[in-house]
Amino acid sequence: MYRRPGTSKFAVFSIIIVVIMLVCVMAFDGAALLRKKNANDERIAQIQQEIDAEIQRSEDLKEYEKYTKTKKFAEETAKQKLGLVHEGELIFRAK
Repeated sequence: MYRRPGTSKFAVFSIIIVVIMLVCVMAFDGAALLRKKNANDERIAQIQQEIDAEIQRSEDLKEYEKYTKTKKFAEETAKQKLGLVHEGELIFRAK
């Protein structure tokens, strides 16, 4: 093996050790970043499910709002909460 004059085996060995240490540090940091990415992906999926549920809830509330503006809702509420009936309608109550 050809060596330049003035280079020692110790210098070459030291450089090899430093390179190996850098590779190890990068591998461990890469594994930590991969774990963080996986945890973040799971969190993103969970938050997306929550967003979808809230969108569905919002749509349900809009439908309920439309329903509350109908005559049918007003009649049902008057019957249930106020005990009102249509003219000529009979109510049977259990004793």
